[in-house]
Amino acid sequence: MGYELIAAVDLGSNSFRLQVGRVLDGQIYPLDAIKEPVRLASGLTADKYLDQASQQRALQALSRFGERLRGFAPEAVRAVATNALRVAKNALAFLPQAEQALGFPIEIIAGREEARLIYLGAIHSLPPAQHKRLVVDIGGGSTEFIIGRRGEPQLMESLFMGCVSYTLRYFPDGKVDRKRFREAVVAAASEIESIAHDYRRYGWREAVGSSGTARAIADLLELNELNPGGVTGLTREGLERLQALLVKAGSAPALNLPGLRADRIPVLPGGIAIMSAVFETLGLERMTYSDGALRLGVLYDLLGRFHHHDMRDATVGQFMRRYQVDARQAERVTRTALEMLVQLAGPPASPEQEADVQFLGWAARLHEIGISVAHNGYHKHGAYILTFADMPGFSKKDQARLALLVFGHRGKLEKITALPAGDANWRLLLALRLAVLLHRSRDGVPVPPFRVREQAGAFVLELQNDWLGAHPLTAVALDDEVRAWSRIGAELRIKQRNLARERADE
Repeated sequence: MGYELIAAVDLGSNSFRLQVGRVLDGQIYPLDAIKEPVRLASGLTADKYLDQASQQRALQALSRFGERLRGFAPEAVRAVATNALRVAKNALAFLPQAEQALGFPIEIIAGREEARLIYLGAIHSLPPAQHKRLVVDIGGGSTEFIIGRRGEPQLMESLFMGCVSYTLRYFPDGKVDRKRFREAVVAAASEIESIAHDYRRYGWREAVGSSGTARAIADLLELNELNPGGVTGLTREGLERLQALLVKAGSAPALNLPGLRADRIPVLPGGIAIMSAVFETLGLERMTYSDGALRLGVLYDLLGRFHHHDMRDATVGQFMRRYQVDARQAERVTRTALEMLVQLAGPPASPEQEADVQFLGWAARLHEIGISVAHNGYHKHGAYILTFADMPGFSKKDQARLALLVFGHRGKLEKITALPAGDANWRLLLALRLAVLLHRSRDGVPVPPFRVREQAGAFVLELQNDWLGAHPLTAVALDDEVRAWSRIGAELRIKQRNLARERADE
């Protein structure tokens, strides 16, 4: 499945951006872009709640984006939120309003997932190269550092510092002097020092800045000839000259330089301070600039999913290897669980049903990752890993759904009764739980013929009529499973019939 037009929405801590791209021969050509200076991070109170004013600015911007996206298929749009919504304590309460205004789901992504997508966007805007590149993206609330070679990010970190948060912290009244500026640089350098050793040891040949802060600084350096010898991009000498001009002016509005955009003035001091710390701490002399950033990376990641190069599949494979999952057992459980889901819900006929198949497959392959921690309560350990690990390609919402399925694949069902009746995850849980039970022996012997269906509000599992007698351990486990569903007010029936003969007669 593919689309001619796809769109990415970036709910950044400083600006919200919409990028519409046209897909042609596997490449994305920018077609339309909208930017809204929402400054969500400036609306974070001291106790990390988004205030009403910032929420209203966000909802107004998203409603305008929603008008532009009217008519787009849900699977052709991906909206991601970054640091401000990662840290806001009322983010989950705000999210339904935001999704309603936009008209599409919104994912709050982890810092390293943001870094991966930024790298993906940056390298698609740069000439091909064989050497390692360092990509630095200074956002409103966080700064991402990525080292990669060609299309593969190899080191990724996200630090809790951004042009909005640093401007508010060190220049709250807009005044800039040498002492305040140096305090901001030292604070940023202290954050960067936590990763500097590993990054310098790994090494890179070319440093690249992406996103609005890098572009704003590069424009000022080039248009005002602050770089030595007419060099383009960002240089250490040019940055030092810009710092001196900013301190002399006493504030960003008083800087009055060609190329200084009005939307950048409120956050410029914090951005320059962080960029200066990046140059000092990592020993940079020059940095080039890439137009590609998070939103372009989101578009290419979306395109990869259409072409069956979903990063989430690769991540699941990596987790299976990292946590030494028994791949043969996982594959047996996966095949049976997916067959049960098709019997329950029919072949996928909508994007939601396709997503159900994907998530059940991933959960079945990962249901035993917790055994690497301890066999006792391994489903709890697995759910913890899936909730808190960095999982490239997965949003936090995705990870929460995977964790729910792994947590609920065994044991009492009362622990997940927060799921509303009729939620699709109940079918996925039933399929996964039954598949795990039927493959409990781990001997590779095929499971007997079975049928699973919903009938008059109950789940019904039909098995070959002579099989349970020969497998008393599974028979007892299925009796326990019937009671487990009964305790939450649901009904599971186990029936026996001659399915082998019936299938032969069909």
